[in-house]
Amino acid sequence: MSDFDAEPGHYGYTFGGREAIGEVKPGIPITLRTLDCFGGKVRTVDDLPSRVCEFPYLNPVTGPLHVQGAQPGDTLAVHVVSLTPSAPVGISSTFPHFGALTSTGLTRTLQAPLEERVWLYDIDLDRQTVRYQARNSAYAVDLPLAPMLGTVGVAPVAGEVRQTIVPDVHGGNLDTPLLGPGATLYLGVNVPGALLALGDGHARQGDGEVCGVAVEVAMDVTIVVEVISGVPTGTPRLETDTQLVSLGAARPLEDAFRISQEDLVRHVAQLTGLDLLDAYQLVSQTTHARAGNVVDPQYVMSGAIDKRYLNGAVAYGGVHDRLITLGQASLSG
Repeated sequence: MSDFDAEPGHYGYTFGGREAIGEVKPGIPITLRTLDCFGGKVRTVDDLPSRVCEFPYLNPVTGPLHVQGAQPGDTLAVHVVSLTPSAPVGISSTFPHFGALTSTGLTRTLQAPLEERVWLYDIDLDRQTVRYQARNSAYAVDLPLAPMLGTVGVAPVAGEVRQTIVPDVHGGNLDTPLLGPGATLYLGVNVPGALLALGDGHARQGDGEVCGVAVEVAMDVTIVVEVISGVPTGTPRLETDTQLVSLGAARPLEDAFRISQEDLVRHVAQLTGLDLLDAYQLVSQTTHARAGNVVDPQYVMSGAIDKRYLNGAVAYGGVHDRLITLGQASLSG
């Protein structure tokens, strides 16, 4: 049984504007069940999302959770211990006016809208695969299972309420494949308790989430959090065992790119003691830039640097490594 199941009252469709469903303690592993982005309503290829789902009730997130001790101006570290699909089938689709390669409400053309079509992906946990099966031929291929959380965020600043499909400085629908097991996400705290919520599990997703929909699946999630007191974080950051990552959310895409790279340069300068231009030069020659999504109300880009170039500098006082230890202990116990 999860600490927080995805039952009515335990999930919602906004960041901000909702009361906490429970309180959690830093350093104590938390288990949650999340719904897929369709809320479990798409079950067959005939269940077109436009017919069985109701906008804006898409992309539910479990929570929010009140984190003890979190106060505005702090940073909340959210470490993903484990992600396990809780359904045997993942769902993807195309939409008439959604995705990177079609006309949308913001990018208008005279072309006919895309067909709305649903794909089912069989998930094999033993083999750790996700099977792509073409709809109009016998073509099939097994893809590696690569679970991630598409949406993790906290309540925005100043009482603002944001739909869960929107990524921004509070987190939200970041849709970066980097946010998988073993990763730590850093989010600035805007309200007492942070009000953390998460969902939008993906069995896998390519960079950019080009068609607008990953392999969506309900997910069993284990996380552990820590509050970094008195340390602000202006845009979401992420840490893996090998990289430090800054995330930028904006439109156009080049502004999301600039946000991620600018924050990474300043973070590297702060960690290493380099002046700003020396840090700029180091990042310029080493950065990894990946698209999170190029389909949502704001786009997401990540900028990453390999830790081996930082001469042993440690981000956020080594929170990532401490949370790994706590997470591993929870799995072995």
